[in-house]
Amino acid sequence: MSQLPRIAITTGDPAGVGPELCLRLLREPRVREVCVPVVYGDRAVLARVARALNWPEPCADEVLDIRAIDAHDFEPGAVSAACGRAAYEYVIRAIDDARAGTVSAICTGPLHKEALHAAGVPFPGHTEILAHRTGAPQHCMMLTADAITCSLVTVHVGLREVPALLSVEAIVDTIELTALAMRRIRGRAPRLLVCGLNPHAGEHGLFGEREEERFIVPAVEVCRAKGIEVRGPLPPDTAFLPKLRAACDAYVCMYHDQGLIPLKALAFEDAVNVTLGLPIVRTSVDHGTAFDIAWKGVADASSFVRAVELAAKLCSRAS
Repeated sequence: MSQLPRIAITTGDPAGVGPELCLRLLREPRVREVCVPVVYGDRAVLARVARALNWPEPCADEVLDIRAIDAHDFEPGAVSAACGRAAYEYVIRAIDDARAGTVSAICTGPLHKEALHAAGVPFPGHTEILAHRTGAPQHCMMLTADAITCSLVTVHVGLREVPALLSVEAIVDTIELTALAMRRIRGRAPRLLVCGLNPHAGEHGLFGEREEERFIVPAVEVCRAKGIEVRGPLPPDTAFLPKLRAACDAYVCMYHDQGLIPLKALAFEDAVNVTLGLPIVRTSVDHGTAFDIAWKGVADASSFVRAVELAAKLCSRAS
């Protein structure tokens, strides 16, 4: 029997639902079947949450105690610079341990972007932190579920900034990274579909600044020449119809909401966030910190469990 991978699970923002979800994961048989979970966070915070919910406290060997925050210096559900800094420290330690081989993969709990900003962290989210810390020259965010998978060419930027960030190279990178990831997940060559940027995929230059002709069409042609089965650009308003979803394994989307609106409508509780192009395996929950229900014991751990399962699967297929 092969040895189970050791996976670092970060709690995310201490004031959010991350700590209670981590406590659930430690007692989840599905998690124990695929890996040895180690929570990266503050043991005192986890103990405070456990006591508040009358749950068992984690054992010492289940937690890597980062000691980044005093467990009584913040309140659940409140934006805090101290919590933003602590969440960042958890992620950085997990990344460094994964690169050193201490853990086989990392699975991250939700961050709060406002708390990160208040803490002076110069990154809007996990994807940017991971890419910078690992020095990955090519990377992208992919969210995947049985019902739908979407990769994003641009991520946490304002909508008006998107056209200037598009290039043939960026779109080719996203298509190639998505094809590689889906081959590992599906165990076969995937079928990809690329969305246009503008309404009706630009209508041959009628809408937008011909981004489809300048960037998307050439990128698709480059990838087809490399043997990737890819179609597009398709009009975004019809690209996600059931018939088209059934005929592809993943979508490549030009911006955040283009991909995440259909994905969350179809698979909000099931999707897993994966950062592609890194030298380490990283998955994450597909939801935020949920401050409104933090530390109430009602948060659904489904996405986190699936994220751990996918991390373990990707570890086994990394070679």
